[in-house]
Amino acid sequence: MVERLPKSRGVEVIIYQLIKASTSVAANYRAACRAKSRADFINKLKIVEEESDESLFWLEFIAELNLMDNKLLENLLKEANELVAIFTAAVKTSKNKS
Repeated sequence: MVERLPKSRGVEVIIYQLIKASTSVAANYRAACRAKSRADFINKLKIVEEESDESLFWLEFIAELNLMDNKLLENLLKEANELVAIFTAAVKTSKNKS
């Protein structure tokens, strides 16, 4: 998806931030799955929630700036929203079980 974005210095920053946040979701989710305690799990899952929300922000930012055809972004935005909702619910559920 990022390969389809226009080439410019400003867009490079956006791409970098999006890639950083989205790969952090995966890495921190893996870390959460290997948590040493419930508190450790919740802390790591909260990072996943924050990074998934940041990824969503950058996708919305790309859409707002019309850097890409919004039809191409629709599915990514939908999936990103769903992931934020899933991780938010998981954090709430985990906190309630503590």
